[in-house]
Amino acid sequence: AADGSMLENNRGARFIEFTITDREILEYIQEVTNSNHRISERASRKEGWKIQYRLQIGSRRWFDDLARLGFTQAKSQSLKFPAVPKSMLAGFVRGYFDGDGCVHFKKYHSKERGREIWVLSTSFTSGSVNFLESLFHVLKKVGVKGGRIATKERGYELVLSRHDSLALYRFMYHTGEATELFLARKRQKLEEAIRVLGLDKKLQS
Repeated sequence: AADGSMLENNRGARFIEFTITDREILEYIQEVTNSNHRISERASRKEGWKIQYRLQIGSRRWFDDLARLGFTQAKSQSLKFPAVPKSMLAGFVRGYFDGDGCVHFKKYHSKERGREIWVLSTSFTSGSVNFLESLFHVLKKVGVKGGRIATKERGYELVLSRHDSLALYRFMYHTGEATELFLARKRQKLEEAIRVLGLDKKLQS
C-alpha cells in the first residue's frame, strides 16, 4: 500500500517489489518470506537524498492474493482501503505510516504568545483521496476526533494535530497483533514528543 508495487512483465511473470530507504525493513521481509532474492541499491537521484534499497520477489501466488484484496499495478491514484481483519488493523495502519507517514515535531516562535512553542502533528500521504478518507474513517473509530485531509501538489495528506497524534500512537503501538513490528525511528520520534510535551499521563489513562 505504501512502498510496495506489483509488476507483471510481457512474459506474464509476476513480481512484488519494495523500494525503501530503510534497508532493515527489506532484510526483515527477506527473513519472514524465506527469500534469497538480493537487495539492491539505487543511487540518489538528487544530492542529499538518501540511498534507496530495492527487493523484488517473483511470486504469482503472492501477486494474485494481493489482487484479490483489491491491490493493483500503478496503484498510487487508485488505491482503496482493503478489508482488514480487526485484529490486524493497527498493524496495517502502522505499516502504512512507516511507509507514507510522517511525524512533525518542532519548536516555533509564537507571536501571539510571545515565546517559542512545541508543535506536534502526524500525517499520512497518498495519491488516492479515497484511501485517505477510508483511513480517516477508521481512525475516528479508535480515538481520533479531529484532523483534516488537504490537497498537496502531488496527491493528498491526512493531518492530525497533537492530541489526535497521541490517539494514533496508542492505536498503532499498543493495539492488535504483532505490535513488535515497526520502524524504530518513527516510533522513537513520537515517543520523544510525548515525553517533551508531558503527555505520558494521558497515554496511560
